[in-house]
Amino acid sequence: MRLIGNIYIFCSIVMTVEGEVPELPGERELMTNCSSMSLRKVPADLTPATTTLDLSYNLLFQLQSSDFHSISKLKVLILCHNRIQQLNLKIFEFNKELRYLDLSSNRLKSVSWYSLAGLRYLDLSFNDFDTMPVCEEAGNMSHLEILGLSGAKIQKSDFQKIAHLHLNTVFLGFRTLSHYEEGSLPILNTTKLHIVLPMNTNFWVLLHDGIKTSKILEMTNIDGKSQFVSYEMQRNLSSENAKTSVLLLNKVDLLWDDLSSIFQFVWHTSVEYFQIRNVTFGGKVYLDHNSFDYSNTVMRTIKLEHVHYRMPYIRQDKIYLLLTKMDIENLTISNAQIPHMLFPNYPTKFQYLNFANNILTDELFKRTIQLPHLKTLILKGNKLETLSLVSGFANNTPLEHMDLSQNLLQHKNDENCSWPETVVTMNLSYNKLSDSVFRCLPKSIQILDLNNNQIQIVPKETIHLMALQELNIAFNFLTDLPGCSHFSRLSILNIEMNLILSPSLDFFQSCQEVKTLNAGRNPFWCTCELKHFIQLETYSEGMMVGWSDSYVCEYPLNLRGTRLKDVNLPELSCNTALLIVTIVLIMLVLGLVVAFCCLHFDLPWYLRMLGQCTQTWHRVRKAAQEQLKGNVQFHTFIAYGEHDSLWVKNELIPNLEKEDGSILICLYERNFDPGKSVSENIVSFMEKSYKSIFVLSPNFVQSEWCHYELYFAHHNLFHENSDCIILILLEPIPFYCIPTRYHKLKALLEKKAYLEWPKDRRKCGLFWANLRAALNIHVSATREMCELQTFTEFNEESRGSTVSLMRTDCL
Repeated sequence: MRLIGNIYIFCSIVMTVEGEVPELPGERELMTNCSSMSLRKVPADLTPATTTLDLSYNLLFQLQSSDFHSISKLKVLILCHNRIQQLNLKIFEFNKELRYLDLSSNRLKSVSWYSLAGLRYLDLSFNDFDTMPVCEEAGNMSHLEILGLSGAKIQKSDFQKIAHLHLNTVFLGFRTLSHYEEGSLPILNTTKLHIVLPMNTNFWVLLHDGIKTSKILEMTNIDGKSQFVSYEMQRNLSSENAKTSVLLLNKVDLLWDDLSSIFQFVWHTSVEYFQIRNVTFGGKVYLDHNSFDYSNTVMRTIKLEHVHYRMPYIRQDKIYLLLTKMDIENLTISNAQIPHMLFPNYPTKFQYLNFANNILTDELFKRTIQLPHLKTLILKGNKLETLSLVSGFANNTPLEHMDLSQNLLQHKNDENCSWPETVVTMNLSYNKLSDSVFRCLPKSIQILDLNNNQIQIVPKETIHLMALQELNIAFNFLTDLPGCSHFSRLSILNIEMNLILSPSLDFFQSCQEVKTLNAGRNPFWCTCELKHFIQLETYSEGMMVGWSDSYVCEYPLNLRGTRLKDVNLPELSCNTALLIVTIVLIMLVLGLVVAFCCLHFDLPWYLRMLGQCTQTWHRVRKAAQEQLKGNVQFHTFIAYGEHDSLWVKNELIPNLEKEDGSILICLYERNFDPGKSVSENIVSFMEKSYKSIFVLSPNFVQSEWCHYELYFAHHNLFHENSDCIILILLEPIPFYCIPTRYHKLKALLEKKAYLEWPKDRRKCGLFWANLRAALNIHVSATREMCELQTFTEFNEESRGSTVSLMRTDCL
């Protein structure tokens, strides 16, 4: 028991959704998978909630009555491909919900039946029964829908016991079949009968009876060693009471004449749909269309798929002509490596022709073919090269649907194309078509597939495709989305995997009818040009297929790999008109602010003072590196008129002279020598002062400026580069009040090379700061040298000011 428990811990338990396992009615099911684990016994500690248990491909030899008691909710039990030899169905008496039981491919030789009323699927095929394992109890399973059986012998009495059951499918899987009692199969009441024959078995009588058994008959493993009746005997075989309308033969290996015998027999039965898959045939073709009886049939569809030839030189032309003369509605010959196809020289009833995955060439369309009823033509996976030849062929038919994909088709501009007006669907994918293909398309086309070609642009002159509703042009070389001015009804567009960087606005303006767009996996350039494209998904939610994982930036490099929906493209930077309006508004607001400041705060005066301050500071820094001459005793000499003496004594001197004596001022009232003339005193004390301050007013200019003009002329100090003179304009001086002989003074005033005394007392602090900065120097005299003030003093004095300083010009 411990061994079994240890083995079981490796079994996987999976929650499955309804529909993944056949016949499970619950919403969610618990699946325990113990497949392919070399188990010799059923695990003892199975999860009680298990509804699906897979024990296939193990080494189980025998089932015990207690193996499944603990899993009363079991619905699906898979025991195929084990070594079970005997089975008593009573071991499942406690599994009332069991619906699906697969015991195929074991070694069962006997079954003890027990009526499992709820069972719907039971498979006992590919076992070692001598006769069919059917008894009276099997007939009591009224819910049984699918039944798989096997046995070396088939007798009528075996099927009589279940003849009253209405089965959906009966599957007969034989390992050996030594005896069949004719007439046994028709006893079954089933919709579909599938027979898998052992090799080297005469299947003819099974085919004959199978056609009388069910609507759908499928037979697998038919080989050339089977014993066939002769062609003459076939004519005498009765096809009365035939039920089969769909006949499927799979894995067929016959001589051609044997295969054609099957065609001839089936031709006169109730079969409407006849499909043969994975067929291999060879040998000489003796039976041809001349000996085939085409009369009296209900056949509508014949399909030959995956055909192989045992002899490479078989006369295929007779085979093709035999098939095409059958004059049915639908014919498929695919994966048969046929190089050409022959048609009769009279009109046929074919509505559907499928010659996919062969080696057909343009030779197919160089013959005159009369197909007045053809609606669907599939030539996928061949070697066709010229699209115009296909159009010429199609023009003589009422074609509606064409599949020409996976060929070598091309079209040149000088080739004329003529299509019927009935074509609505065309698949031209995986060819070598370029832009010129749009000049060779039917006007009536509604669904067009051009993916995986060599198209670089959709020409604007394709205005004739006004009926086009769906266009697939993925995996090409387009650099932009096509406009819809020539596709006015286009509603579905697939243009993924092209070379589109930034879709143009023409698409958004002209493609109003497009409801589904797949433009993923393009190398998008995430700039403002892409903004409208990104917004398309926002405004049309659900329109973009694959959004947003398939829409990723390729350029610029810093955004590579970023999804388009995560890219931030501000409206202001992308909308030129909005940007211009914003700039104009900002400039207008700034202009209004400047104008207000000019009018309310006298901003020009502050700017002028700031300029003067900057210039003064620059000069002071240069002058601070030099020492004054030994005879300089004062920082400044003040010259003023009698009319301005009160301002000098009450304003100027108190604000310049400080208790620390950092600035020394020379005034003629207190420093002039009485024994000398005025001119001599002026010259003497101006020479002993580093700078001279002149307080200008109209009275001073007209009455006293002349005293200094001579000194200026003598010492050549009166030039524009001199920085020894500071002019203070106490009152505005009109130019007409300045005598003409004072042209140099007039020039200085025109250049505004002066400090202007403000009438607004709030501006006085800035005035004094500028003046002190202009006097910030070193003096060497008989007294101790005065250390120059730094510009920090100026900053401290003007810290509370909200305006800028004007430049100070020190003359």
